[in-house]
Amino acid sequence: MSTSSARALEHPAREDIRLENVLHALSDPMRLRIVRFLWQLGEDGEAPCSAIDLMITKSTGTHHFRVLREAGVINQVYRGTAKMNALRRRDLDALFPGLLGAIQGADAIQHERDGHDD
Repeated sequence: MSTSSARALEHPAREDIRLENVLHALSDPMRLRIVRFLWQLGEDGEAPCSAIDLMITKSTGTHHFRVLREAGVINQVYRGTAKMNALRRRDLDALFPGLLGAIQGADAIQHERDGHDD
């Protein structure tokens, strides 16, 4: 087994992404925070896990990233020792047109209403 295949992460194919799994993944405030961060990077933006300040333990953060990846919300790839994360915007927009935008809009309204500046 090569090193690259040993470090490959499982992602659902576009046709296997289910709405109920996406909505479940987005139902947690920490996971919404990750999606908010990645959304702000733009369509092709990606960031390492360490760039997203969640103020939780590493193992809890790993869990949240895994839930998002397994639901098909994010794509994760290793680049050296960093695990890079990107929203699967094209896939989600093709399957559920307007869903990510609507969630981001609602999240922004709630975030503002709650008095957050980040």
